[in-house]
Formats: sequence, C-alpha cells, structure tokens
Amino acid sequence: MLDGKHILLIIAGGIAAYRSLDLIRRLRERGATVRCVLTKGGAQFVTPLSVAALSEEKVYKDIFSLTDEAEMGHIRLSREADIVVVAPATADLIAKMANGHADDLASTALLATDKPVLIAPTMNVRMWEHPAVRRNVAQLEADGVHRVGPGSGELACGETGSGRMSESLEIVAAIETVLGMGATAQPLAGRKAIVTSGPTWEAIDPVRFIANRSSGKQGHAIAAALQALGAEVTLVSGPTGLVPPNGVTQVNIESAREMLAGCMDALPADIAICAAAVADWRVAAEAGQKIKKNDSGEMPTLSFAENPDILKAISNAGAKRPALVVGFAAETENLIANAQAKLARKGCDWILANDVSAGTGVFGGDANTLHLVTASAVDAWPTMNKTAAADQLAARIAAHFSPPKAEAAE
Repeated sequence: MLDGKHILLIIAGGIAAYRSLDLIRRLRERGATVRCVLTKGGAQFVTPLSVAALSEEKVYKDIFSLTDEAEMGHIRLSREADIVVVAPATADLIAKMANGHADDLASTALLATDKPVLIAPTMNVRMWEHPAVRRNVAQLEADGVHRVGPGSGELACGETGSGRMSESLEIVAAIETVLGMGATAQPLAGRKAIVTSGPTWEAIDPVRFIANRSSGKQGHAIAAALQALGAEVTLVSGPTGLVPPNGVTQVNIESAREMLAGCMDALPADIAICAAAVADWRVAAEAGQKIKKNDSGEMPTLSFAENPDILKAISNAGAKRPALVVGFAAETENLIANAQAKLARKGCDWILANDVSAGTGVFGGDANTLHLVTASAVDAWPTMNKTAAADQLAARIAAHFSPPKAEAAE
C-alpha cells in the first residue's frame, strides 16, 4: 500500500498517455496522493480535466504561469513528492533528462528534484533501439534514475517489439520497490503460480474448429496481478490476441489436451488458477483434410469425445498438487449451487463463479461479477472491471499465504 505517499506524475506526449489515467486510479486506490504535470504533448492525448477528475488535484502545465508559481513553484512541486514518476516517458523527455535541459515545467521539475525518479519509457521499437536513445537511457541509469519497462508486444504504430509502456500494476510495483516497500508490496515473492486463460480451439479439420467466446481478459489480468505481487507466473493461454503481461512466462496452446500438458509441465507450483474456458468436448476423429460440401445435401456427422478435466487433474496431482487450486465456474443458471457442486466434484480449494448468460457481456467484456465459493462460505463481490477483480483475487491469495499474526502478549 502507498498510504500517505505523495507522487508527482509527469505525463508526456506519447500515445500511451491515456494509460496514465488508469495509473492514477491504481495509485489512488492504494492511498497515494497524486499530483500531475501534463506536458504540452501529453495534453494532445489526455485532457487536464480528465487528469484532475481522477487525481482530485490541480493539474500543472505551464512553468510561466504566475498563479502556479505563486501557489506551487516548480521546486516545491518536485520536492514535496516522495517520488517523481514519468509515465509515459517519451524519447524527447528522456533526452532532456539525460542532458539536463529545462525548457518546460516537466523537465525543470525533474532537474530540480532531490527525490527518486522512475521512468516508464514508451516509443516505437526502432526509436527504443536507436543508439541515441540507448545512450540517454544508460546515462539516466548511471545518474540513478530508475526504470520500469518497456515491454514487448504490438505497438500503437502497428509494429511489434520493445517499446510498450509497462502495465499500471507493474509501475505501481516498481514505485513501491523504489520507495523501499518491496517486501510488503510483493507478498507472493518466492511463490510459483500457474494461470490458464482464454478459450481452447478443438479442431474439426485443418480449417475448422470448435471454440467459445472467452476473450482471456480475466485470466491475463490475474496473471499480471499475481506477478505484480512477486509471484513467478506461468500463463498457459489459448488463442486470445492479447499481449502477454510483462514478467510472465506465457505458454501458447490451442487444444484442451495441449493446455493440460502445459499445466503439468509447469508443476510443481504453489498456486494454480484455472480461468480458461476449456471446451468440454472435442471431435473424436479430426479429419485430415477439409470436409467438403457436395451436392447430396447430406450433413457431415461429428462424433465427440470428452476432453481432459484440467482443474480436476491439477487438484489431484498428488505430491505436485499446488497448495491452492482455484477454478472458475461460468454458469448461465443456478450460479451458486452449480459452483458448490463443481467445488466438491473437482477437488479444488476455491471456485470463482460468474454469470455468463446472454446479456451479461462477461465473455469479451471488461467487467465481471464474481462470487468466491469455498467449502464454508460464499463471498459475493461487487461488479468491477476485470483488472480490479484480478487485483482482489491476488490480494485474497496473498492473505491466504500470509503467516498468521502472533497474538499480543498479555
């Protein structure tokens, strides 16, 4: 937690600036006060009003504003913070920092600060790999500036490679580490976790398959949340199109049988969370060639076989069984009763039940309404976005593994 911490967030002019809004929310959730400096370029991507609404603080933009200088000078602005965070940190601002330029409020505040500085770079992959940028980053690191990212993946420009700004939770974790709060911020350090995510594709023939509507957003968010708390995470994912979370080892699969093999290869582990929507059945005999339509009007007949039960297999893995096994129950009716029955049938420790009936928008959407079902209780969680739900689950898991507090001596 960041209770009582004061953070100066500098938002520069990159396309990733919109993600600074989520970062502000994450920091506020953890009790931090966030003041923001919005560069001229940053204001082209996010508005001062949106930044002010989320931070609930005045947004600072212009070094030559006499009102701002009378109320909050740039030196005071940078020195009242516990840490200065630049997210996104563009190639231009990195160059200014490395060479001591001070021609706007952001660069002046950075030059005037005596507090730790953390940058979250973002730019095109060719820019990130350019010798000038590499020299500037090396100079900042030599000067003691901390860095988180960038990550790799699909970039806004359409290219793929390094240059993607780190996720909000990764930046939060880096802030906590810089501020010397890493031990409390990473309660799952030393723990290994397996997370399954997305759908499975069960082949009918070389061009057709059976699938479901799972987007993988919840599973990927859970993997990122566990990693942010220090866990070593293996994400076994069906086809989603999502960028793997930074710091997470992703194993890409298609079928349920491949997902089971990926999970078993990742054992032993301390935690297993089966968030994937695994197909219950597959075609018993996949056709080696494309099934052709002819003029007879006859429909092909498909025979099905049952897929392996991944959650049950992990729950009954003997000596390799994780200490905590969590499943998901996506239901369209009798939500709690079906989840409780699944908990008993699979042999897992917790079930997260969610209603995926028509109209809920859970599959493919950004929000979820979950019920945490254990052998002794049902905990109904309010509707929240999938990232927040992942954070809540990760915090619950961290509490599960935390040693009990010693009783106070009488």
